[in-house]
Amino acid sequence: MNITERRSVFSIAGIYALRMLGLFLILPVFALYAEGLDGVTPTLIGLALGAYGFTMAMLQIPFGWLSDRVGRKPVILAGLLIFAAGSVVAAMADSIWGVILGRALQGAGAIAAAMMALLADLTREEVRSKAMAVVGMTIGMSFTVALIAGPLLGSWIGVDGIFWLTAVFALLSIAVLYKVVPDPDHLSLHRDVESRPGEFGRILTNAQLLRLDIGILLLHAIMTAMFIALPFVLRDHLGVQALHHPWVYLPVLVVAMAFMVPLIIVAEKKGRMKQVFVSAIVLIAISCLLLGGFHDKMVSVMIGLFLFFVAYNVLEATLPSLISRMAPIDAKGTAMGVYSTSQFFGAFLGGAVGGWCYGQFDVQGIFFGAAAIAVVWLLIALGMHLPSMRSAMMRHVASDVDAGALQAKLLAVTGIHEAIVVPEENTAFLRVDKKTLDEQALDALLGSDASAEAA
Repeated sequence: MNITERRSVFSIAGIYALRMLGLFLILPVFALYAEGLDGVTPTLIGLALGAYGFTMAMLQIPFGWLSDRVGRKPVILAGLLIFAAGSVVAAMADSIWGVILGRALQGAGAIAAAMMALLADLTREEVRSKAMAVVGMTIGMSFTVALIAGPLLGSWIGVDGIFWLTAVFALLSIAVLYKVVPDPDHLSLHRDVESRPGEFGRILTNAQLLRLDIGILLLHAIMTAMFIALPFVLRDHLGVQALHHPWVYLPVLVVAMAFMVPLIIVAEKKGRMKQVFVSAIVLIAISCLLLGGFHDKMVSVMIGLFLFFVAYNVLEATLPSLISRMAPIDAKGTAMGVYSTSQFFGAFLGGAVGGWCYGQFDVQGIFFGAAAIAVVWLLIALGMHLPSMRSAMMRHVASDVDAGALQAKLLAVTGIHEAIVVPEENTAFLRVDKKTLDEQALDALLGSDASAEAA
């Protein structure tokens, strides 16, 4: 990446980090805080925790489309202001319904698709995958930091203070957006990151992609539901005060991340993706059963959390990779849009259903219910056909190129298995085997077309 691209990527990643940190900080502390709110019930605790997911799922793709028409930064500005307003509403609320409204408003500031489009406007095709990987790592780090910082901040400034802090994060993000993030030279449609209305039919009827969309929905439903139960388990069943909850999460997360890395290497480099994927779902089920049956013993809770976070981190890393490999090469953005919508909707369902389970069956109801969901997911995943371990690639082409002729030439290059040329977007979408790809032939071919354009 060049200097402008690095500036763009890291500043946009910073906005993502501040926004997602604000959403995640209340996960480990909200259930205990909600006990003191007027009108609270277990179901409403869960609804408040997951309410942001519903509005975010409904609005992120429309906001992305709106950014194509009125510009990226105005849409992102509006989303951040809505997010800040939701944080203020939640901070000032003294009833559970006020917090639900605030959380729903937070989710209504659904800027993910517009942010990805802005990132694509500011990066070349050749480095875009790296740019998106940086943003993805930032989101993962925000989740980890929030599990440690959330209880500490909750003890120091209160959960209402966390909501106020989240509003400040949104305002800081606006400053970064206008002071640090460069302005794109022009807006373009990017099939690799943006959803296109005409592509939803083939994405939603693709059985393999639907398996992955259901998977991310269920994973985030389980995760959100568990954080309704875990604060009560640590405080009421194990006697750990909220201030000390991070010292339960921290060692588990560190060790889990150490175990996650070799599993991902085995999946990606050794061609064992399906085995690792299915094993991670089994670990989710085992961890939930362990937590449901033995949540009054610290050792079993630590083991259960370790198994859960190993599996969760592996699945969070492998699911987007599988989407990228299974999606049509010229509709990856639409596939990712449906995937992200499923993820957010899963958080909403996990909160709502998890809260109901807690009210009916206490914490074990959440854990055993989550285990049952994991078993259903396992049955769905067993029918998954593993995609070929080929990578999606984009290369720049001339706007006046003969698409059909160039596609034929590209397919003749060793290592290229699919090629779609879209001259109006100056892009060739490729599916390649990087181990056998003749990069010199590819460069010579596209270089020849580029020089023809110049001529």
